[in-house]
Amino acid sequence: MNIFNQTHSHSNNLPFREVARGLGKCFLALLAFCSLFLVSCKESDDSVEEFANWQETNEAYVNNLYSRAVKTGEPVKGSLTAIKKWSYNGENSDLHNGAGDYIYVEVLNEGDGTISPIYTDTVRVHYQGRLLPSASYANGYVFDQSWTGEYDVTTNVPSKIAVSGVVDGFTTALQHMRKGDRWKVYIPYQLGYGESANSSIPGYSTLVFDITLNNFWHVGETVPGFH
Repeated sequence: MNIFNQTHSHSNNLPFREVARGLGKCFLALLAFCSLFLVSCKESDDSVEEFANWQETNEAYVNNLYSRAVKTGEPVKGSLTAIKKWSYNGENSDLHNGAGDYIYVEVLNEGDGTISPIYTDTVRVHYQGRLLPSASYANGYVFDQSWTGEYDVTTNVPSKIAVSGVVDGFTTALQHMRKGDRWKVYIPYQLGYGESANSSIPGYSTLVFDITLNNFWHVGETVPGFH
């Protein structure tokens, strides 16, 4: 009786064991297929990081500007000039001589003005800000600008801003510009938005500005509407 029960039980369980083995083999085969599929997808993924090695790229770029720039005198057309951050020109000036302590200027057009705005002034400027070239932007991603369409000072309306109300690099440039000047200004991240991302601007970004100084006014003077 016991042998019968054992034999009977064994013969009844045999199909279930075979089914289990079959399912196990199928499961392993499915896992192998999925693994190959995922590896294949990964190998064929051609996506590119937009700002790869961004810190290194920007620091190398600014270091190159620093090595080439003239570090004395005011900017003149035809040369690259380094201007130290506006607040570093006092008694501690000698303590700030790194590449990130300067902005770098190329004069695109010389205006007819004779004096420059000061920190407390209000200005009207045409400007465009872009980043260094990246994966999708051969000329650099444009993150802000005051005009639409083509640059044309005869039709574009300049923005009104406080000299003290922008990033340090922009503030520094304005305090050296004269009415009518148009400059290309390279601002290292230390004088821009720093190490952290700001909206569409990743951390460690060098800011490249095209700036034209239209006019400026001192504290207490009325800034007229633009016509």
